[in-house]
Amino acid sequence: MRPFLDEANVDRFGNAVGVRLCGKPGVPRLLLDAHLDEIGLMVTGVEGGFLRFRTIGGVDPRMLPDRELTVLTHPSILGVVTCLPPHVLKPGDTKKAIPISELRVDIGMDQKEAERTVPIGTPMVFRGGCFDLKNGRLCGKSMDDRSCFTILLRTAELLKDKPLDVDLYVMGSTREEVSGAGAKVGTYGIHPDYCVAVDVTHAKTPDMGKGRRSNIGGGPQIGVGPNMTRWMTERMVGKARELGIPYDLEVMEGHTGTNGWHMQIVREGVATSVVSLPLKYMHSPIEVLDLADIEQTAQLLAAFAEHLGKEAGSIC
Repeated sequence: MRPFLDEANVDRFGNAVGVRLCGKPGVPRLLLDAHLDEIGLMVTGVEGGFLRFRTIGGVDPRMLPDRELTVLTHPSILGVVTCLPPHVLKPGDTKKAIPISELRVDIGMDQKEAERTVPIGTPMVFRGGCFDLKNGRLCGKSMDDRSCFTILLRTAELLKDKPLDVDLYVMGSTREEVSGAGAKVGTYGIHPDYCVAVDVTHAKTPDMGKGRRSNIGGGPQIGVGPNMTRWMTERMVGKARELGIPYDLEVMEGHTGTNGWHMQIVREGVATSVVSLPLKYMHSPIEVLDLADIEQTAQLLAAFAEHLGKEAGSIC
């Protein structure tokens, strides 16, 4: 963040926080947030050299067998979630998800070596890289929500040489997948007047049923509902139309599943907007997004930040 902001630090909760002061006294504070944590697993014991584990965040047990993992020891090691070959499966087993309690991780060690190497409580994450698909699509793990933190960096870059009438804060928050605690603590410390939670949302796929979903490549999704402050939503829509940025309204009738739900009630309350990036195959190691959506969302956020102090004052 430092090339684009005045300062950047990590707070005591692990949040990465950057700030650009506009140089004017008594101006409002705008906070842009995207979480940096990812789903994963945690070691609970060792049996015959194999690791037992539980999940951290929303992990789908159906996709765990034969999955490659990085075990976050010091230094890290690799492991694989065990699976039975199809030759020895019982009739009907292929139609069932194996319970987490019955799965193990093979790290190639015997009992004593595994106990010495992997302490109880060690986290594990999906192993995987990032690669291009056709037509500007990108595939990889942890796009939820590090792709949106990339959007915040791009937003700060777009605003670098433009005058602002708000102090701009950018936060890469922790623990969204388990509690939202990072955003709560970070927002409390920053004490913003306005905040925008930027997260991913479900993009349409052939096997997805009806419901809340969006088109990948269709631009940012602007949240509308009780988690969002109405004038913030309307201003976000207005900026998208003004710049010709494609967008969709995403109806969020209750809990948005984002940090916006927690940020809006910090201290005496914060005016809140939720903007989402369409993403396929969420919470898997093969999440897919469109690079054009990243750029368009950053352009929208940059436009929203410009003249916010003056325009919000007239609205409120």
